[in-house]
Order: sequence, then C-alpha cells, then structure tokens
Amino acid sequence: MKETVVSANSFDARSTLRVGDESYEIFRLDKVEGAARLPYSLKVLLENLLRTEDGANITADHIRALGGWDSQAQPSQEIQFTPARVIMQDFTGVPCVVDLATMREAVKELGGDPAKINPLAPAELVIDHSVIADKFGTKDAFGQNVELEYGRNKERYQFLRWGQTAFDEFKVVPPGTGIVHQVNIEHLARTVMVRNGQAYPDTLVGTDSHTTMVNGLGVLGWGVGGIEAEAAMLGQPVSMLIPRVVGFKLTGELKPGTTATDLVLTITEMLRKHGVVGKFVEFYGEGVAATSLANRATIGNMSPEFGSTAAIFPIDDETLKYLRLTGRDEQQVALVEAYAKEQGLWLDPAAEPDFSEKLELDLATVVPSIAGPKRPQDRIVLANAAEKFAQDVCNYVEDDDEAGKESFPASDAPASSNGVPTRPTTVTAPDGSTYEIDHGAVTVAAITSCTNTSNPYVMVAAALVAKKAVEKGLTRKPWVKTTLAPGSKVVTDYFDKAGLTPYLDKVGFNLVGYGCTTCIGNSGPLPEEVSKAVNEHDLAVTSVLSGNRNFEGRINPDVKMNYLASPPLVVAYALAGSMKVNITKDALGTDTEGNPVFLKDIWPTEAEVNDVVANAIGEDMFNKSYQDVFAGDAQWQALSIPTGNTFEWDPQSTYVRKPPYFEGMTMETTPVSDISGARVLAKLGDSVTTDHISPAGAIKADTPAGQYLTEHGVERRDFNSYGSRRGNHEVMIRGTFANIRLRNQIAPGTEGGYTRDFTQDGAPVSFIYDASQNYQAAGTPLVILAGKEYGSGSSRDWAAKGTALLGVKAVIAESYERIHRSNLIGMGVLPLQFPEGTSAESLGLTGEETFSFSGVTELNDGTTPRTVKVTTDSGVEFDAVVRIDTPGEADYYRNGGIMQYVLRSLIRK
Repeated sequence: MKETVVSANSFDARSTLRVGDESYEIFRLDKVEGAARLPYSLKVLLENLLRTEDGANITADHIRALGGWDSQAQPSQEIQFTPARVIMQDFTGVPCVVDLATMREAVKELGGDPAKINPLAPAELVIDHSVIADKFGTKDAFGQNVELEYGRNKERYQFLRWGQTAFDEFKVVPPGTGIVHQVNIEHLARTVMVRNGQAYPDTLVGTDSHTTMVNGLGVLGWGVGGIEAEAAMLGQPVSMLIPRVVGFKLTGELKPGTTATDLVLTITEMLRKHGVVGKFVEFYGEGVAATSLANRATIGNMSPEFGSTAAIFPIDDETLKYLRLTGRDEQQVALVEAYAKEQGLWLDPAAEPDFSEKLELDLATVVPSIAGPKRPQDRIVLANAAEKFAQDVCNYVEDDDEAGKESFPASDAPASSNGVPTRPTTVTAPDGSTYEIDHGAVTVAAITSCTNTSNPYVMVAAALVAKKAVEKGLTRKPWVKTTLAPGSKVVTDYFDKAGLTPYLDKVGFNLVGYGCTTCIGNSGPLPEEVSKAVNEHDLAVTSVLSGNRNFEGRINPDVKMNYLASPPLVVAYALAGSMKVNITKDALGTDTEGNPVFLKDIWPTEAEVNDVVANAIGEDMFNKSYQDVFAGDAQWQALSIPTGNTFEWDPQSTYVRKPPYFEGMTMETTPVSDISGARVLAKLGDSVTTDHISPAGAIKADTPAGQYLTEHGVERRDFNSYGSRRGNHEVMIRGTFANIRLRNQIAPGTEGGYTRDFTQDGAPVSFIYDASQNYQAAGTPLVILAGKEYGSGSSRDWAAKGTALLGVKAVIAESYERIHRSNLIGMGVLPLQFPEGTSAESLGLTGEETFSFSGVTELNDGTTPRTVKVTTDSGVEFDAVVRIDTPGEADYYRNGGIMQYVLRSLIRK
C-alpha cells in the first residue's frame, strides 16, 4: 500500500472532517489566501499541493503561487500534480505493463531491487479495445465475437493476468465487461478518495485521451501517454504549468428533439474555434444544474476533440443522485457531499469564479447536428447534411468513371447528377438478390463508443427509433453493417427490461460486444460483396457512428468518409442507407402499406424517453453488473499464467516482446548533443493525428508489419490489429506512419506509409520503415516536418515510441496537441516549433534538405534554450522554438526519456 505523504503543512491546513460515525483527515483550502475565488479545477490542484507539500518538489511558494493565480497571465509557474490513481485500457495498458516488466529486469541488471517497480497508487485496467465486430446482425454475434477475441488475444490476456498477480495495486477488468470510461464513471470513480485515513478529491491520469469523461462527475483527470502514466504509477508527480481556465457558461435548457450529442458537437465546434489547447475548461451557470450527469459526462468525454486538457463540472445534487443510482454506498455519497461543501467545491449556479476567458451557450439554441467527414469539430446542421455531403464528396472521388466496370455491372448513369458525383454499382448478395450502391452509401452504422453509449437518454432514444421503425415495417438497408456495442452490461439490461431489445435486433442492431469496436477502428470487415464493389469501383462510401473520432483511415479501410451522430440518428441513417438522403425531410423508406415514412414519424418524444429511463434503470442493475467485476468469466479464469515477479518472455511471441528501451543503459546520463546531417523522413500537412502516426486498425498484408507477421508464421486472418499488437515493438515500429490515408509530401502521389530513401541512388520511393532502417544503418538522424495541430487525437504513446525507434531525433511542427508533444519528450525526441507565422512552405522547405540543429547542448547546463538554430544545406536558416515547456520535461529529455529518468530515480532511492 502506498505510504501516506507527510505534508509539511506550512499553512496549518490539516484538519478533521466528521461524516456520520467516521472521521477523515483533510487539508482545508480556506487556509490559503485567494483560494475562494479560484475555479473548481484549480481548487482541486491546490488541495493536491497542500496534501503533498514536501518542501522540495512541492513547496509553500508553489501553494502561494496557486492561491495567488493571475487568471490573465500566460502559464509560467510549474507545479507537481500527484494523481490519486491511474486508469488504463488494454491497447495502451499492455505496453505499459510490458514496460514495467522490462523495467524490473533493467533495475535488476543495474543492481537495484526489482520490487521497486510497483504501482504506488491504484492502477486499474479495463480490457475494452480488443473486441472486433467481425460478426453482426445475428443473435449469436456477441458470443462469436468474444470467442474470436479470446482466440486472437490469448497471449495478451495471459500477460495481463500475470501482471494482476505480479504487481501490487494493479487490477484488471476482464474482456466483455464494458468500455473503460463508462466503467470508470459507473464504478471505479470515487469523486472523493479515502486512503490511509485521509479524504481528498479523486484525481487521475489515464492512458486514453477520453479519460476526461470522468470530469462530468467532478473528478479532475485527463489523458496522458502510457509512458507518462507509468511514471505516475511509480510515484512520479506530473509536471505541469498552472493552466489558464476557460469558463463556459451554460444557460437555458435543451429543446425537445435535440440530444446530448447535438450539444457536445456544438460545444466542440465552439471551443475548437476559440482555442483551448493546454487549457482547462470549466462549466458554470444556471444551465449546469439543468444538465444531467449523463450529458455532463458526454461533454467531458469530448474534451480531446476541443483540445482542452480537461472539461470539468463541479459537484452538486446531480452528482450525488448519479452516485446513488450507480450503487455507491451511502457513506461514500455522504462523504462526497460533506467534503465538497466543506471545501467550497459544491456548485453555486449563481457564482462566477475568476476565469481566464469566458464563453456562453444558451442550450435552447442547440439544433440536431452531425460532424464529418473526417474531424469531430466539423459540425454540420442535420438539415444541411445531404447538401454538405454533396460538396465534400468531390474531394473523395476520382473523375474517371470507368473503374471496375469489367467486374461489376454499373448503370449508364452520368458521372454526376445535379453536380453530385455518382457511380451506381449493382451488388449481388449471397442469397442471390441484388441492390445498387453509390457514393455516399452508408456501409457502417454503429452505436458504439464511450461518448454516447454511457448516456441512457440517447441509447433509449435509439431503441425507440428502432421500435417505431419496426412497427412501420422498416429495417436497415441490405448494404449497411449495423452494430451495437454498449459501454457496459447495464445498457443491455435496461434494454431488456424495457422490452426494446427485440426491436433493435429486427433492425439489425444486435449486440456485437461490450467495447469500443468501431470507434477505435475495430468495425471488422464489410460484407465481402460490398467491400469488393467499393474497392473495384472506388466508391466513396460512408460510416455513421455514435463515437468521438472519425479521422481518416480509422473506422474501416474501405470507408473514406465518416460521420459522428447520436445513437438515434445512427439508426435513422441505417434505415436511409445513404448520406445523400436529407433525413430531415426525405422519406427513410415505406411502411407496410407503401406510404412514405419520415424521421418525424419514428422520432420519440422527450416524455417517451424519460419514461423508459425512469422505469427501466435502477441501482440493482449496477450492483449486479459490478459486484465481482475483477473476477471475469470462466474463460478469463481458465487462462494459464506464469508466476514470479519477472516475466518469462516467449521469444516466439508475436504479441508480447521485451522492448529495447533500456539496452546499454547506465546509471550515468549521456550529455545531450546537437543534431547534424539529419534527413527528413516525412513532411506532413495540418491536423496529422496520432492515428496517422500510429494506426490502431487493420494490418495490411503487403506492408512491413504484415510481412513481419507472415514471416513469423501468422496467417492473414490472425493478423488482428495494430492496437492489439502494441506489446510487440517489432510490429509497431513497422506500423509507424503506416496509416493508409497518410500523405507524405516527400513522396507525392502516394497514400500510406511511404517516403523517399535518400540513402539510395535516385532517392526511390520506399516504405518508411525500410528507409528508416537504411538511415539508421548509415548513422543518419531523422526529422519530421509537420503543420498545425500535429499529434492531435488519441493519447497514443506508440506514436512517440515508434517515432523514436525509427531514428527520428526531432520534429518541427507549426503547433502541437498537448499529449503527443509530451510523449515525444518522454521518448527522447526533441519537439520544435516553426517561428510564429512561418511554416515549411513559407520557408521554402521541400523535405529534400539536410538539417542541422545547434544550441541543443545548452540543456546540459541545466537550462532550456528558448530556441535552437536550424540550418539546411539549401541555405534556409531559422530559429525554431524549443517546446520543452517545463523543467521536469527538460530532466526527462536529458535522461533520454521519462522511463530512463524514473528508473535512475528509483534505483537511487
């Protein structure tokens, strides 16, 4: 058990709070001058500092600085935040546990005690990213998909079960239970933590960017890379600057017919436009009290899509109501209420804390919306969706209408109709029936993802749309792959209790699994005949999903355009079958008597939804689902596992391999050096996401990763996904920059993981991995050039790990998303920024130059240079801004990475 930090208590803040028959030690915020005016989120940070004040890393001056926070100043004061716990999902969690196992061996080799590598705070991992929606549309789809999941992932699951026995404070929620963020808000979150007699705000970091969903419960936490989470598990505080806090005032109430999804897409658009990267967002005002906990969680979940670090709501009666509903015991609920009121953390709807910036939204102005075709912030008013699709599809189709005519009969329709590209293609189903698909066909309709499947109002609305559709005689179009993947078993329980499951089944939304599925890229293959038609005719088909991510190449390799929508709209688009249909006014189909059926005919009223929610959901469901959540089913318990506190690596494994991070490491650091003679591995544009850098989805056979698996005896059907292979660095290095939609400007005309290899005569186009191997063999360092928002999206540590292992020493971008910049430093890669107002294009950089970086060595003197001089052999010179933002990050970089820093620190203790 983690030892309680004995606070220096410079402010005499230690006190006692009595709740019922229990007494708790607390640290009073009102002992710090200025605390009362602080936003809720900064009060939580202030308590964290008071409780962990050690006189060295956390001092009275840090506490005074936070109490005296200047809301209008730019962040400059570094503080050390100690999260109460860490949460992980399996895609990022497996490499975390791999790293911990490797660190144990490295400690042993350096003469230390391997047992020091052990979580010092609760670390909980939920296996939710591995299930793939291979089977769909049948009653046994769930069982078949779980069977396939265990078959593919047995090695990974054995490894995680070993971790659960080998590491203290580490617990695993087995497969088939739910999505990490929904399990977190429904069960794992404490809101107020109790540990060793102390009560304090529940805080956390998580290895998934949507960790912020728990902000809806008043819990401060955010996503970090796996490498940063490992450090937090091992007792390292998170180094951060006191952030700016954006106050977002909510007024009014949502109008009937609008959903939480419509609200969150509106907020996402507003905040992304405003600019909140690196800031906290905090919701306040009368409208907060009118916002259900489920809607708050949906908003918090989307924080990474706006770009903020967190998006938090204070604690109030709505919080307590949710805690009771989800089975938290009465003493815990009473403690949350008493603690929040005692510490000034209770919502006052009339209060207006000191904020750095302010925005306001009248909830009554929100209208039905979707977002797409490739970014969550690109909101489209639902009534304009068909018209907007007609404009956007032109960016996704070729002019040539001859593609594939020899394989599939296409009609004689012109290449465009009313200016909208068209390529009607006849498809023959396995039963011999035929149908026609075209650009815009909805080939995936998925009720998926933590964002919306945790919200009973939108889930019940979707089921009621299905019920009314069935009663009218409607069903999905035959080319639509329909899937239902809730975030917890509670969802299917309340569907069953309300009698709604049969209707979802009849429309094709059968249960496929409890996990992320489509939102993470595990949509599974399209039906073979649909996939063949799409590829041979180069059709720009679409997906509609109730998720939070719709980046290029993420959802399905056959699908070019992806749209985020509420669960009831996902059902509606499955009925319509095409984005060309204006579902606000066009018929979705015809009833049993041949009459047109419109969306308004099957859309449930607010009263209908509320009635089902009130009568079908109860505390007993949550108690039943979570009563033995860590035990798992018979399949989980039957997995054989090795014993011992160091792992027995299997040299034949293609899932779990010992990574090379600590090879040749010594206790002494190697001085930082300047970089010279560097070549560009990739020159990229704006909004390159971590999905572009390290995809999570399918592995193609003709790529370096596919070739590696084939060479190691893995059949194509067993390739699984990049996400599931994250415990094997050999696969992941080969998959870095391998997204099928990546456009590397050094290799124009290509799409995917290609570059030009300047170690070869003529600099031929080659796979990025192959070129990297040649550069590394020649001793040539590599650099990445990028545009704005580099590394946006998921908190994917492999996007940084893979970059480092490819031999990249520096990245120069116009701007970064927070987590990826931090992860690059954590892997010893230098993040640089083009001077304000400049870019690779404006500086005339082609990517064919040789680069040198001078001034980096200033870091050896214990300081961080503001800029470094970049020179090229083409004569271009500029001063790049060094994006090592805190002294803590500088320490990580000097050590060659965060893991090396932590390892040395633990051994020296």
